Amino acid sequence: MMFKKILVANRGEIACRVMRTAKAMGIATVAVYSDADARAPHVLMADEAVRLGPAPAAESYLKAELILLAAQETGADCIHPGYGFLSERESFARACAEAGIAFVGPPPKAIAAMGDKIESKKLAKAAGVNVVPGFLGEIADTEEAVKIATDIGYPVMMKASAGGGGKGMRLAWSEKDVREGFEATKREGLASFGDDRVFIEKFIESPRHIEIQVMGDQHGNIVYLGERECSIQRRHQKVVEEAPSPFVTPAMRKSMGEQAVALARAVGYYSAGTVELIVSGADKTGKGFYFLEMNTRLQVEHPVTEAITGLDLVELMIRVAAGEKLPFQQKDVTLTGWAIENRVYAEDPYRGFLPSIGRLVHYDPPADDRPAYGPVQKGAEYVRVDDGVTEGGEVSMFYDPMIAKLITHADTREGAIDLQIAALDRFEIDGPGNNLDFLSALMQHDRFRSGNITTGFIAEEYPDGFTGAPAAPALLADLAAVAAFAATAEADRARRTDGQLGQRLDPPADWVVRIAGKDHTVAVSEDAITVDGTEIDIAMEYTPGDRVIEAEVDGTPLFVKIAKTRTGFRLNARGAIHIARVLPAHVAPYARHLLVKVPPDLSKFLLCPMPGLLQKLYVAEGDSVEAGQPLAVVEAMKMENILRAEKAGVVKAVNAAPGESLAVDAVILEMA
Repeated sequence: MMFKKILVANRGEIACRVMRTAKAMGIATVAVYSDADARAPHVLMADEAVRLGPAPAAESYLKAELILLAAQETGADCIHPGYGFLSERESFARACAEAGIAFVGPPPKAIAAMGDKIESKKLAKAAGVNVVPGFLGEIADTEEAVKIATDIGYPVMMKASAGGGGKGMRLAWSEKDVREGFEATKREGLASFGDDRVFIEKFIESPRHIEIQVMGDQHGNIVYLGERECSIQRRHQKVVEEAPSPFVTPAMRKSMGEQAVALARAVGYYSAGTVELIVSGADKTGKGFYFLEMNTRLQVEHPVTEAITGLDLVELMIRVAAGEKLPFQQKDVTLTGWAIENRVYAEDPYRGFLPSIGRLVHYDPPADDRPAYGPVQKGAEYVRVDDGVTEGGEVSMFYDPMIAKLITHADTREGAIDLQIAALDRFEIDGPGNNLDFLSALMQHDRFRSGNITTGFIAEEYPDGFTGAPAAPALLADLAAVAAFAATAEADRARRTDGQLGQRLDPPADWVVRIAGKDHTVAVSEDAITVDGTEIDIAMEYTPGDRVIEAEVDGTPLFVKIAKTRTGFRLNARGAIHIARVLPAHVAPYARHLLVKVPPDLSKFLLCPMPGLLQKLYVAEGDSVEAGQPLAVVEAMKMENILRAEKAGVVKAVNAAPGESLAVDAVILEMA
C-alpha cells in the first residue's frame, strides 16, 4: 500500500526535490528544520514542518531521535533521507523499522556493509569486483601511516573510512604530505562522520571518476541505469557531472554495470545506490576500472541519469520502499541524448575558491523548462534547475555551500555544453561569491569539450588560480559596444532631468572604452554602432537599472550582466568579469594624467580568508617562521583550510585564539 505522509530528513534542494515528487504522487510532506532554516524553501513547500534545534547540524539534522520523534508526532509513515545526514547509518534505518516507519532506502544490513569503506572493499573483492591496491586495515598513528604509504608507493590517497562528499580525503605525494595530512584526515572524519578511522590506497594516475547508478526492489530485481562521469573535481568534491561518459564504451558500460549489480546482489541491496569507480584514463583496454565505494543513497548528480533515462529516481525509491516491484527490466533501460550538471557553489573562484556566506540579495536562475518524466525524445533540449534557496535567503556557514544544480539535456554532448554556457550567462546571483564564471570557463575549455578529462583537470589547467575565462578579441569588441550603448542610455536619462539650466544637451555619441587594458573607440548612433571603425551587427536594449542586457550579435545571443561603477560598468559574460572604463571621446585623453592608487601592503598580516572557526594555531608571539610554514587551521563549511606563511619572519602579535569565530579578513597574527 502506498504511503500517506513522508518526512524528508534533509534540507535544501534535495528536500525540495523529494517533496515535488511526493506531491505529484499524492503523498503529504513533512519538513524538518534548524533555526537557520526556519524560513527556507523546503519548510515553506511542505504540508507540515517541525523544528529540530539550533543551526549546527550536530544539534539538529544529525539527531536521529529528533527525526523519529518528528515523524511520530506528525503521523508520517515513511522517512526519505535525501542525500545524506542519517541516510548511511544502519542504526537509523533499524530505528525506523522498530518505530513502524518505512525507511526510503536500502536495508540496514546493506547500509552497514557499504557504509564502512574498509569493509566494503573486502566485500567488493569477494563479489568479483575490481578493487584498488591498498591497505584496508585500521591505521594506529602517523608513523604507521608513513610506513604503509611507503610500502604501497607514492602517490597514495588517505581517506576517512566513513567519509564522503570530498571530505576526509588527502592526496599524498611524499612522506611529508602523509605526516602533515594524516591527523587532519582523522579529524575531518571524526568531525563530519563521527569516525576517525583512515585507510590508504594507491592513487591511480590520469584517473577518471565513473559511477554506476543501480536500482533494486525487494523482490530480487536489480538493474543498472548507465554511468555518470564526475571527473571534474576540486579538492575531491564533484563540480561537473555528465551522463553518459565520453570515455566509456558500450562494452565497458556492460562490464561495469554487471559488476555493480553483482556487488548490490551480494549485500541484498534494494532502492537507489551508486557504485563509484576510479578508471585509468591511460588504459585503453576498458578493463582498468576499480571499485572505490558504494553510496547507499540518492546522489547529488542523479538528475543527469534521470535526463537520459526519463526515470524519476525518487519515485522509484518511494515505490520500492512501499514493496512494489520495479516496472522494468535491464533490457528496457535505454540511454538517450546527453546531460550535464554543474554545481553552483557559494565560493569565490577569483580568491582561490574560498567559501562565501551571506544573504542572497538577488537570485534569479534561468527558466526551468524540463519535460515531464517519461520516455526521452530525440531533440529534447532543456534546462533544469534544482535549488533550495530563494532571494533574500541566507547562505550559512553551517551547511554545504551548494546553492543550486544546473542541468542541461540535448541530443549531443556539445549541445548540452552549449546550453550550459547560455544558461550560466542568464543565472544571476548577488550577495555571496559564486562560481558561475568558473563553471562557464570549464564549459568553454577546449580540453573539457574534447572529453580528455581526469580528476586532476582543475589543478592542471588552473595551477595559478582562476582569473576568468579567456576572452577573444571579437567578444571584447562586442562588450565595448555594449558598454558604450549603456553609457549613452545613462547619459540620455541624465539629460532628461527637470530643472536644468539652459537647453537639454544631447547625450555623447563618441566614446573611448578601456577593457582588458585596451582602448576602443566606439561611435553610437540611431542606426549603427562602430567599434574601432568597424560596424558591429548588434541588437540590444538597455534601460538604466537593468541587471542584464540581452543582445544579439550576428544573430547569436549574448547575455551580459551589467552593474555601474564610478567610471563605467562591470560586465559579466562568458565566464569572466570585465571592468569597462567608459569616457566621452573628448575626455579620454586626460585619463592618462590620473594618479594610480597604490594598494596597502598587507603581507605582514595573516588574514582569515573566509568566515570560519580558528581551529588551531601553530605559532606564538616571538616565534620565527619560514615561507610555506603552516601557521593556522581555519574550518569553514566542514572543511579544514591550512594557512601558511607567505615569507620568512618573526611573529610580532597574535590577535586570535583557537575556538574563535572569525570574519573575512580578520587579522589572525602580525609579522614583524
